[in-house]
Amino acid sequence: MRLATLDDAAALLAIYNAEVTGHVTTFDLVPRTLAEQRQWIAQRSGAFSAIVATIDGAVVGFASLSPYKERPAYSTTVENSVYVSRAHSRTGIGSTLMSHLIEIARESGFHAIVARIEASGTASRGLHASCGFELVGVERQVGRKFNRWLDVAIMQLML
Repeated sequence: MRLATLDDAAALLAIYNAEVTGHVTTFDLVPRTLAEQRQWIAQRSGAFSAIVATIDGAVVGFASLSPYKERPAYSTTVENSVYVSRAHSRTGIGSTLMSHLIEIARESGFHAIVARIEASGTASRGLHASCGFELVGVERQVGRKFNRWLDVAIMQLML
């Protein structure tokens, strides 16, 4: 585990765009460009820095915390994102990234982490549950991708 750098942009882009174009893990519909991915990394700092997991120097997953909402009363709550290359799924990388994110959130003084997961994403829901997140609600048909309506499961971890 380490902080993401601009040199990781292409690797993060490959992982993320595979989810954009082939899966409902993200509700983005258009793949990011390399410039957009570099900008995303450059905008991450402090508790909101992106972290990467590597194997033999190759990036195989990444994660970050983001502000939950803009209004000041939400400032102690964050939202998490975790992406692992499909070639390395179910190898413990997601759990390792989540453990680091949770520790970063605690050390940064946050009170809660919220995860918004496409509701049929059993692997992601299972990962979050194994890290102590609880299902607190489901938003019905709030997204549309690949010509179908998608629900979002809301999971939360109190720190």
